[in-house]
Amino acid sequence: MLAQFLQFLFSGMTVGAAYALAALGFTIIYNTSGVINFAQGEFIMLGGMLAAIMASAGVPLPLAIVVAVVLTGLVGLLMEKLVIEPAQNAQVVTLIIITIGASLVVRGLVQIWLGKATHSLPAFSGDTPIVIFGASLLPQSLWVLGVTLAIVGALGWFFGRTLLGKAMLATSHNKLAARLVGINTRRVLLFSFGLAALLGAVGGILVAPITYTSYDAGIMLGLKGFVAAVLGGLGGGLGAVAGGLILGIAEAMTAGYISSAYKDAVPFVLILLILFFLPRGLFGAKVSERV
Repeated sequence: MLAQFLQFLFSGMTVGAAYALAALGFTIIYNTSGVINFAQGEFIMLGGMLAAIMASAGVPLPLAIVVAVVLTGLVGLLMEKLVIEPAQNAQVVTLIIITIGASLVVRGLVQIWLGKATHSLPAFSGDTPIVIFGASLLPQSLWVLGVTLAIVGALGWFFGRTLLGKAMLATSHNKLAARLVGINTRRVLLFSFGLAALLGAVGGILVAPITYTSYDAGIMLGLKGFVAAVLGGLGGGLGAVAGGLILGIAEAMTAGYISSAYKDAVPFVLILLILFFLPRGLFGAKVSERV
């Protein structure tokens, strides 16, 4: 029983870390613009697809990973510059619809350019599992968890120690006040899209050796990343990571103890419960208004 439970737990933590990286992208863009970027899933797909195709073409794996992350970051910057910035004065709902349209365009272009085939990356440290109390843990799972924790630490340093990070925090708290003290909020928004795209690409690359990737892989990963972000409260990095891990573990336990047929229903049940009972998420700030 213990081995079975640990097996489900390891599986849930691995996929939950990928959801956490997607949730971080949603959180960063939401905090700087108030927009839910539903193209985040396509950043995840694009990073995994580019890295897998370059690796299969003979490009050394480290170089393929770096190039895939950089190219996906550039796609994020272009999306903000060409799609979001021209419509910056539109209502938030309109901007959200625009991001959905952008995701469809990216997915369609990838389908035409890279095809419909499924691709995979070789595992970073081999496929020999590590056995813990009878449960198997793949070395790639340790990469997913370790890189996710490293990214959370790096983001904490970035937002707490750098001028650009502090400018992004100021913009998230009060965009008008940030603009009045000289912060270029347009540049902050541009950078937030690039950073969210980078995080998405890293997530897609990390899970590609485990789950494989294809042109439509970003649909469910993006939706589940959004659920994880809402679960964590859309407030900060720790909430996004906690939301991703909770969602991943809940999925794994449902698939293991009930049925894998219900696994993909778990995120939507969770988001309904959160919206009904905790609309600010598990870790969202409590806000009171004076009437």
